[in-house]
Amino acid sequence: MPSTVLIAAAEYLPALLDRIDMGDAAAFSDADALRALDTIVRERPSVVAIERLFAASSRGNALINRIKADPSLASCEIRVLAHDSQVRPMSRTVDPPPQPPPLAPRPPSPVPVTPLDAKGTREAGRFSVLDDVEVLVDGNPATLVDVSITGAQVVSQSVLKPNQRVRMWLHDPQRPIRFTGSVAWASFEIPATGPRYRAGIEFVDASPELLARFIEANKSKKP
Repeated sequence: MPSTVLIAAAEYLPALLDRIDMGDAAAFSDADALRALDTIVRERPSVVAIERLFAASSRGNALINRIKADPSLASCEIRVLAHDSQVRPMSRTVDPPPQPPPLAPRPPSPVPVTPLDAKGTREAGRFSVLDDVEVLVDGNPATLVDVSITGAQVVSQSVLKPNQRVRMWLHDPQRPIRFTGSVAWASFEIPATGPRYRAGIEFVDASPELLARFIEANKSKKP
């Protein structure tokens, strides 16, 4: 069982492995981060050493938070290795998940979903949906988290990247709702169930009337 698991870009691994404290490390390139995670969960090494640039990336941050959130890895120390070979231990406190930025504003819809607020401006109300409402994004299944007449938040195992143009499909008993959208933001996550992408999608040419009907049929009744 390795006492240390090292993860870094392939070009940095040889130099980092030359360090005296990395003699018995099991080394993985950043492209093999999921294989490294399998080893970490299975072997429970004393130290997980992560090269600084990878630790700062979205995939590196997702890996770190996955390790911090696993009670079985509580004794595992996470270290960040800088280019100058200095080591910085990390706190095991789980960082709060980043709040997704709001979807870009769009012109008011003719379908009133929320009343005018105190400032006299109108915003598209965002609604949480029932559990396990599935949609299709570019033909791939995704789970709907919340939705408004201007956009939605989804979780998908397929890759979603900012500014990506996508085709959306929502189930409707009368007829499927099809339209195009644009990924406004996206983040990579590695929960215990496996890697996934969380994204906010701005609707481009969706019918507000059909969306209002879909929202009414699928919004969560929880307070």
